[in-house]
Amino acid sequence: MLNISGAKGMEVDWRSIEEKWKNKWLNEGVFEADPQPGKPKIFVTFPFPYVNGRLHVGHGFSATRLDVYARFKRMQGYNVLFPFAWHWTGEPIVGAAERISKGDEKLIKTLKTIDKVPDEEIKKFTDPVYMASYYMRENKKTAIDMGFSVDWRREFHTTSYHPAFSRFVTWQFNRLKKLGYIVKGTHPVVWCPHCQSPTGDHDRLEGEGVSPELYVLVKFKCGEDYLPAATFRPETIFGATNVWVNPEVDYIEALVDGEKWIISKPAMLKLKEQLKKVEVLREVKGKELLGLSCKVPLTNREIPILPASFVDPESGTGIVFSVPAHAPYDWLALRDL
Repeated sequence: MLNISGAKGMEVDWRSIEEKWKNKWLNEGVFEADPQPGKPKIFVTFPFPYVNGRLHVGHGFSATRLDVYARFKRMQGYNVLFPFAWHWTGEPIVGAAERISKGDEKLIKTLKTIDKVPDEEIKKFTDPVYMASYYMRENKKTAIDMGFSVDWRREFHTTSYHPAFSRFVTWQFNRLKKLGYIVKGTHPVVWCPHCQSPTGDHDRLEGEGVSPELYVLVKFKCGEDYLPAATFRPETIFGATNVWVNPEVDYIEALVDGEKWIISKPAMLKLKEQLKKVEVLREVKGKELLGLSCKVPLTNREIPILPASFVDPESGTGIVFSVPAHAPYDWLALRDL
């Protein structure tokens, strides 16, 4: 009960006034928008809140601005449609359900202390559909308490569990494809090797803001094999003095789209995830490559393969070409040999 003293000592029960009008709007369908021929109309929408947690102050701030606009346009005589939806798709909900099933103490503590989720409900959160349904119900109560002027008949969520919305998305994609705005192809994405799927920026437990990096592979011919080096600066190839390998690393010889490559094991896995056909032939110790020479592309110059402990098998292909004129570290490594 919130009592604030008004004029002349009168107490105003703001909470009861709020409850009265909130229920009246809801029960009488004040904000339900039906077609009215001849009346100007306007549609407003709010970015669908994700249902892996409760609504926060940011939702309240953004939705209130939209609600003010919707109410203003009604006062101007417009027939305003303000629907509301919930974002179910993506991996955070499935990931959270999996973490709960594994007893993730940090996440469970957050659900209890911040979201105030009862223990009996948390036990059911191992089912991602139940988790999404729970937060959708709770967040709808919050949106109604905020007094947003929504037509709740138009509520939906974004998965195949809502057949109407799912059919709309299918129609939309087919329509855009027919008009030539959508084509099927490939493009770089941030890929989760565990889930075997692309992961959007907000779908990750960590690494938000990370985007795919584009490397150029420069292939150095070494006998029957190629040593491909990943680089951001392919134009520096004319200054290459040697190729670096890590003598302590176990490399592999593999057929990559029909060519014999020597690369690190992590690079082999990355190439497989990029639609390359990779067949491992044998293991090659890094120290086995020392003293051999390889040919620089375009110029056909022969340069030596030298040892470098700084070469990381997790980075690029585990093979690095040295250009001391452009890279101080290469110059220092040559000096320290």
